[in-house]
Amino acid sequence: MSELDSLKNRALDQLGACSDESTLRNWNSQYFGKNGEMLAALKKVSELPPESRKEYGQQANIVKEQLSASYETALKNCLEQAMLKSLETEKLDISLPGMVPPAGKLHLATQTLRDIQSTFAEMGFQVFRSREIEDDEFNFGLLNMPPHHPARDMWDTFHTTDPGLILRTHTSPGQIHVMRKFHPAPIRVILPGMCYRYEAITTRSEIMFHQVEGLVVGTNVSMTDLIGTITAFTRKMFGDSRQVRIRSSYFPFTEPSIEVDMDCIVCGGKGCPLCKKTGWLEIMGAGMVHPEVMKNGGYDPAKYSGFAFGMGPERIAMLRHAIEDIREFWGNDLRFLSQF
Repeated sequence: MSELDSLKNRALDQLGACSDESTLRNWNSQYFGKNGEMLAALKKVSELPPESRKEYGQQANIVKEQLSASYETALKNCLEQAMLKSLETEKLDISLPGMVPPAGKLHLATQTLRDIQSTFAEMGFQVFRSREIEDDEFNFGLLNMPPHHPARDMWDTFHTTDPGLILRTHTSPGQIHVMRKFHPAPIRVILPGMCYRYEAITTRSEIMFHQVEGLVVGTNVSMTDLIGTITAFTRKMFGDSRQVRIRSSYFPFTEPSIEVDMDCIVCGGKGCPLCKKTGWLEIMGAGMVHPEVMKNGGYDPAKYSGFAFGMGPERIAMLRHAIEDIREFWGNDLRFLSQF
């Protein structure tokens, strides 16, 4: 007990002699640091006889609390005195304008997503959101991809611990949801949302990305309507002079299926590194809704027809701003994000 009293008195005397922040910090390290005297005093409890340990431990904790409180008070007073001294000695020009902190902005992907939604809204499309966690039946089966269908290999899938539940690989399952909800009414919607694929991360692919699905269902809907809609969107989004090229493709949930290209916005179709010297940039996949998908959505393909399309906002943003690496969208680098 006498050692604890001696330690407390000596520490308080030294604390009173500290004249600035530096000496106070050194005092704190001496008594409360990793090898400090207070910690050493607390460890001595294990060396005492069992009947003395409780009393010693209680007293040691009291001394510790007293020294800690005295240190905090001394440090607070020291900092206040230093601040007052700086105000007395340094000039303060109160006429200077204040510093405005930088304001946050919408992410580039969000900006592009809103532009896409606004463009299609002008064309009479409604926005419909569907779930990100899907079951295998909606993500594949009802989209004309039964189990073991080879087309499933086009989408590398994240599976959950619940059998049959997956992170959706595309927004196409939303087609079934919206058709079943609005059947038998005509449909003209876009379905924006996040998708997930178990892929290697490269300059052109990510494991998570946005997608915008479009769906139109009605009577006498034709491929001409699809091409006209895509062309109108492209010119509203990228400029009135844009040209569109249609290529045959394959998707299990559309028949016939097409890929849509736009003349390069950098070189105007002459060929450059962005378009890989082809003069064209791929912007989306599309096609007429497959009759089996129409049936699964509740529509009779003998009476109704429809078209669907899908695009990636990140891909659209990369084309608009000549961005070469999709990883920039998720890198949280303010040097990149603050440009937009």
